[in-house]
Amino acid sequence: MAIFNGVMPVISAYINAALLNSLAAAYIGTVGMEVIMKLLLLRFIYIFVNHLVGNINRIVTRIYGELVVQHIKKMIMDKARTIDLASFDDPEFYSRLENANNEAGHRPIQILESTFSIMSTVISMVSFIVILWGISPFAPLIIIALSIPSAVINFIYRRKNVNYIRHRSKERRQMFYYSNLMTNKDLVKEVRIFNLSDLFIDSYIGVFRKYFAGLKKLYVEEGSWHIGLDLVSSTVNCLLYIFIAGKVVAGQIEVGDYSLYTGALSSISGGISSLINTTASIFEGTLFIDNLIAFMDEEQKIIPLIEAPLKVKRHAPHEIEFRNVSFRYPGTERDVLKNINVKFEAGETIVLVGLNGAGKTTLLKLLIRLYDPTEGVILFDGEDIRNYDVQDLYSIFGIIFQDFGKYAFSVKQNIAFGDIDKPIVQEEIEEAARHSSADEFIQALPDGYDTPLMRYFEENGIELSIGMWQKLSIARAFYGDSDIVILDEPTASLDALAEQEVYNQFDRLRKDKMTIFVSHRLSSATVADKIIVLKNGEVVELGNHGELMANKGEYYTLFTTQAKYYVTTDKNGTQRIDDGTVRSEFIEAPDNTETDNTSE
Repeated sequence: MAIFNGVMPVISAYINAALLNSLAAAYIGTVGMEVIMKLLLLRFIYIFVNHLVGNINRIVTRIYGELVVQHIKKMIMDKARTIDLASFDDPEFYSRLENANNEAGHRPIQILESTFSIMSTVISMVSFIVILWGISPFAPLIIIALSIPSAVINFIYRRKNVNYIRHRSKERRQMFYYSNLMTNKDLVKEVRIFNLSDLFIDSYIGVFRKYFAGLKKLYVEEGSWHIGLDLVSSTVNCLLYIFIAGKVVAGQIEVGDYSLYTGALSSISGGISSLINTTASIFEGTLFIDNLIAFMDEEQKIIPLIEAPLKVKRHAPHEIEFRNVSFRYPGTERDVLKNINVKFEAGETIVLVGLNGAGKTTLLKLLIRLYDPTEGVILFDGEDIRNYDVQDLYSIFGIIFQDFGKYAFSVKQNIAFGDIDKPIVQEEIEEAARHSSADEFIQALPDGYDTPLMRYFEENGIELSIGMWQKLSIARAFYGDSDIVILDEPTASLDALAEQEVYNQFDRLRKDKMTIFVSHRLSSATVADKIIVLKNGEVVELGNHGELMANKGEYYTLFTTQAKYYVTTDKNGTQRIDDGTVRSEFIEAPDNTETDNTSE
């Protein structure tokens, strides 16, 4: 295709020159109409073939373009699934990710097309240089010499442009963020009620002006250089056109040859300009492709420490131990967890308690190895957790995060994501939904378990309340075949009755599994085998409900502070729950800690 595109302009120039010469000869009667007709037929055959091949080329280009874009996007997605969670906490990683995503859609195609374009342009230029050499060897050399400053300017400003955009990734992310705030359907209520629209729009405009000011300066500088160079180039081209016209006047070449040589002159000038711009575009594209390469080279650190990773023994009791574990997030200096020493025994129900920011969720992230400790070691069944196959380790955990996923799939699929590797069985899906108290509202949906959720793709997509979404996330945990159940604020969006029913179901279904959960509603902690109280990243208390209430420490303070909103005191000093039941032990732990546990 490159050869075809390179040769066709030369053929066109020769046909046009022959046609003009024949018309001039026909005017004086030395050539007949049949010659003119043959040349015109040849001209229109040329036009048809050129258009035919051009259309075929566009079809092929669009097809392989889509395939290349799909391939690059899949590469990014495949890489994203292996990248450590810690990378997503790094702003520089987000810059690389954003740049890779932004350029993946068109840069590879642009570079490929530009490469073929260069080949075509070179073939055409060489052919026209040979033609023009016939009347003056200096003409093509002058044109080439004039192109050098333009080439230098192009490459200098392409690099400046790429560096500017790369170093302003933060501003682009800010513009996207402010724009998204105005179009996010989940935020539109607050934006309207609190009248935040003007603030977000002004913030967007402010960042854009700062970002655009630098770009505008680069554009004006580059354009000014090119205007000056174009003035010089146009003057020289004008002189060369006069030189060729003089040859015609002197009778040294024919009128048709004037068209051939001036066409060659224009084609060389345009070809050099195209060559400079295309080469500069490829250069710019390769600089942007560096973003993709940098993203693809992101190092994965959450990997087994040993060459032959250990496999987790499934459907068996497990123990987890934190030994002198401290952790700080990448790029920060503050320890979020400090010298943690706790042991999670097989079959235990463990509750993590503490104020917001105490380190509860971070501890869970370390426990399932989304992060590795900054100091210390975590033992899983007596082995360093880093010695296990990572995906095999993940497969034993059934997890509900406090920021659970909401997926634009059907209800059935949302539940089935709890164990993606096993076939979807309708009866098991429904059973999981019943355990999470989701079955009732699912049955009321237009298409039941096949109802599409969210309105991203389907017009009949259903928008669920946050409480309904939480019930679906809990159903995922029930559906999964996990050895260890981890619940991070699993009932935060549920009403009291639904919360109690979910905990009752968990208590029946967990069997001998280790269950770890975080909850700010401390009434759920009373049935736990072990309560771990965290404060400022440290374990300040450890025990069961009765023991910790008797200690009257941090847990006692948290529990009684929360309980006072549910307990009333009569004139005799007797404390009662809202239904009138006498529950003084709800506040003050008796001497017999076992009695306290069973009473709750």
